Amino acid sequence: MAPSARTLLRLVRAPAALSVPGDVLAGAAAAGRPLRPSTLGTVASSVCLYWAGMALNDYADRDLDAVERPERPIPSGQISPAAALATAGSLTAAGLGLAVLAQGRRGLLTALPLAGTVWAYDLALKPTRAAAPAMAAARALDVLAGAGPGGLRRALPTAATVGLHTALLTRLSRYEVHGAPRAVPLTSLAGGLAVGAAALARGRRARPADQVAAAVCTAVYTAAGARAQIAAARTPSSLRVRQAVGAGIHGLLPLQAALTAAAGRGALGAALAAGLPLARRLGRKVSPT
Repeated sequence: MAPSARTLLRLVRAPAALSVPGDVLAGAAAAGRPLRPSTLGTVASSVCLYWAGMALNDYADRDLDAVERPERPIPSGQISPAAALATAGSLTAAGLGLAVLAQGRRGLLTALPLAGTVWAYDLALKPTRAAAPAMAAARALDVLAGAGPGGLRRALPTAATVGLHTALLTRLSRYEVHGAPRAVPLTSLAGGLAVGAAALARGRRARPADQVAAAVCTAVYTAAGARAQIAAARTPSSLRVRQAVGAGIHGLLPLQAALTAAAGRGALGAALAAGLPLARRLGRKVSPT
């Protein structure tokens, strides 16, 4: 029997994909690329590859989840491992196909390494020290996909900023089940402050209105992340750590918004930041972690 739509939505953590379009848009803004239909195609490609990674994650972790997270779709019997793997493969193929439709064969310049990084992380790198760098690379490649082949160099600082946030978040996520040493959320807190400072620095040459938009979005990013990290440091239980990870996933939206505004597109940055309440609301229905 085919899995239900609700099961597939849970498998791919569908609402968490709201954190993906901002990567592409921030990359396009950093590279000075105008928004075109091809940009939306790149967004769709990145969303498919993100969902593929979520499905593949549950396939790879199915035995561990049977012990630690039996409510997830595979151990709970809502979907078979084979169907989850097929979902991951189909979404990967769709993501690569959309990249070609959006940018021609040049779209594969970032889409292929992104897909390879996703599969390598889920199937081999996740339990190793390479996990955080791999996830950081995946998010950075997502930003560079928006920049396009001609804008890669200009978008590198923005990609690195998003990558640092992702690396900190990935390290913290390793402690979602058993809790963390206090030093881990404290490190994430310090790193988040550095990420916010980097986002602000990107806008030092922007127009005053865009600088204001970048500053407001950075403040939202910093405040939300700091609150969750401080709570996790005070009580480093699995619940607090999961909440901090969820806040970090949602925090990508104001970070992307700040970087987009800092690149001179304050209105677009404000629109991205406006998606944060929706992401939080949907995250209460389908866990982003």
